[in-house]
Amino acid sequence: MVLFKMQFPLEKRVKLAQALWLLSWLATIAGVLTFSVGIFLKTELRKRSEVMDNTEIHAVPNTLILVGLASLGVNFFAGRICQDSLDVARFPRWKGFVTPYFVGSGFFCFLLLVAVFMSYAMKGNLEESLKIGLKNGIRFYKDTDTPGRCFQKQTIDLLQIEFKCCGNSNFKDWFEVQWISNRYLDFSSKEVKDRIKSNVDGRYLVDGVPFSCCNPTSPRPCIQQQISNNSAHYNYDYQTEELNLFTRGCRAALVSYYMGLMNTIGVGVLLVFLLQVLVLVSLRYLQTATEGAVGQENAACETEGYLLEKGVKETLKSSFESLAQVFRVNQVEAGGEGGRCCPLTPTPDRNPNPRHQR
Repeated sequence: MVLFKMQFPLEKRVKLAQALWLLSWLATIAGVLTFSVGIFLKTELRKRSEVMDNTEIHAVPNTLILVGLASLGVNFFAGRICQDSLDVARFPRWKGFVTPYFVGSGFFCFLLLVAVFMSYAMKGNLEESLKIGLKNGIRFYKDTDTPGRCFQKQTIDLLQIEFKCCGNSNFKDWFEVQWISNRYLDFSSKEVKDRIKSNVDGRYLVDGVPFSCCNPTSPRPCIQQQISNNSAHYNYDYQTEELNLFTRGCRAALVSYYMGLMNTIGVGVLLVFLLQVLVLVSLRYLQTATEGAVGQENAACETEGYLLEKGVKETLKSSFESLAQVFRVNQVEAGGEGGRCCPLTPTPDRNPNPRHQR
């Protein structure tokens, strides 16, 4: 049973070819945009790789880059078929390439759906990556003299200023690490010695935060030292007063930023997927309608176009049988090459004719 059959006179086939040519170029431009978005997202992720723990989140931009490159070849091929479909005599040369094209385009559309799904499903991996990466970044904030970590302080400070955040979950994360380098501590001071001795690990912990946590919109001068000590500041209550620090953690800020990007990208990729499906459907109609005119005396005759020559169940069954036949032929050929016998050679006759012995 033919599915979604339509009649295509010559004028309708020409209009379909022209529309498909335009759609293929639009899909090509969409592929270029998809590739550019993938590059942009990968750049944004690599820009803050120092505060990220794993590389699994790069699967989204890598897929977008791959899909964008594949779109160029897929839609260029579709445009060439559109041009040759107007000349029935030239169309048969594409007959052997159309089926592999549909298989490749189907896989390409599947990758588009995978990219859309990953754009919305990467929140958990992103949050876990930032949680560990920011924790290590705060812990190495003071290591400005250590090779490989010289710019860690600059990265964290710029991050907190740009995203208006402080710490991993909140500003109290800075209370749990020594973020002041030993080279800037006066070890002859009694206060420094007492703080180091009071800590099991011998770290200099303070209830303070770096200057980059200060909120510039606060009317009060920034209180970044002795934050929990009410007596250290005039007219100050740590428990009730609104602090003049960024209260949002950097993990929440970065997750919100990147998920906003990925959600927007997901909508865009979904539109590209719908456009690519429209190209495939239109090309299938154009292919079947043009093949009906091949070999006809009157090339301007009315032909039939359809999506599937058989039903969905029959098409899947025949496709699986064709694949099984291909694998079976390959196995037989491999087995024949491995078990090939040597040709028989004639053996001398053990009882020759007595007359020859004379």
